Amino acid sequence: MTALGRHILVEFIGCKPEIMNDVSFIESSMVNAAQKAGATVINSTFHHFSPYGVSGVVVIQESHLAIHTWPEYGYAAVDLFTCGSSVNPWISFDELKTKFNAKNYSALEMNRGTINLLERLDFDIREAREQVKQSIDFQNKRNVWFTDRDENQALSLRYSGDVLFDKETPYQRVKIIETYEYGKALTIDNMFMCTEKDEFHYHEMIVHPVILSHGNVKTVLVIGGGDGGAIREIFKHQDITQVDMVEIDEAVVEASKLHLPTLSSAFEHPKLNLIIGDGIDFVKKAPDNKYDIIIVDGSDPVGPAEGLFTAEFYKNCHRILTNNGLMAVQGESPKFNTKTFVELNSCLKTIFGNNNVKTLLFNIPTYPSGVWSIQTGSKGTINPEIYNQTIAEEFMQNNILHYYNLDLHKGAFALPTYVKRLLNE
Repeated sequence: MTALGRHILVEFIGCKPEIMNDVSFIESSMVNAAQKAGATVINSTFHHFSPYGVSGVVVIQESHLAIHTWPEYGYAAVDLFTCGSSVNPWISFDELKTKFNAKNYSALEMNRGTINLLERLDFDIREAREQVKQSIDFQNKRNVWFTDRDENQALSLRYSGDVLFDKETPYQRVKIIETYEYGKALTIDNMFMCTEKDEFHYHEMIVHPVILSHGNVKTVLVIGGGDGGAIREIFKHQDITQVDMVEIDEAVVEASKLHLPTLSSAFEHPKLNLIIGDGIDFVKKAPDNKYDIIIVDGSDPVGPAEGLFTAEFYKNCHRILTNNGLMAVQGESPKFNTKTFVELNSCLKTIFGNNNVKTLLFNIPTYPSGVWSIQTGSKGTINPEIYNQTIAEEFMQNNILHYYNLDLHKGAFALPTYVKRLLNE
């Protein structure tokens, strides 16, 4: 041995951007690269770097492997450092070159701690080794983070590093991951859609206020909602006779059925008519005055959900509502998506009338900013702020809910001053 350590500085060029932005794939590739070289992995820490890219390090008994990626350039900078002669960092290099599908690369090896330039100190190395054995657990502890972010803010949750479901469809990328604090999480295009621990905040609030205000719901249309949480709540109302659900991406339904049984329990309900198709086109072709309630359970206004934030779509929703029909829309966050929140409210008021559009707020920890909204539209005279007392009280006696209650129904529509100013109310 001529040096204490071998240090390789690597640049991988021409990598696929989606690989360079996939934190779980990069973490597992780096761990595997270390293990293939014969290293003992102690722990790994990886996270998304804002606004995109991945940073991470694998700590090994023999030193470390580190990486930072720039997906927009298809580029990764990698640092491979091994101490002693038992681990060959070039084996790790070969593994990563293959995994990252790099079209080109550069690599520079440096010796660290050249032996003939150092003087060995006199101390009891046997005692030091014994202390290390007693103090270090070499079991790999993974520290991988999933981050939902925009250019200015982000929410991160630590998860196992394993991806339970991962499918790229013509519309979006659908994943299921297992987080430590919030259980399994459904993500679409690197955004949290729901988690097992707090999904009921959203699903109870998008369903029960409008149904219990109406008081005589028979027919319901759900646009989106492929995780199944909304229909689970809808079918708690026994008098409903028909629910049409239009979800554009079958992979969302598939993922939920496989990994989110607490959300997907209603997919086999006999009153459900599940349609895999375009909700925007469905609404355009639907007959007038058909639905008592419309639930628009879409994601943020990008990709296939972009059309759910247009005047044409909501004009058709208004048309196919019955004369006293109500609509509830995933209304974005006044803190995180302020511009979209305000524009959606203005659009609905143009179609339904200023006095017939109401906004309710609720908290949900895993949505960026923790504050989210449901925006409602009333075609007739029903005010969604006021529940039907007889029906609502009976419903609450017969069902165990986790977020919604009758006191909250009233309070959710009481808006903070800054929100009233945003909405000119």
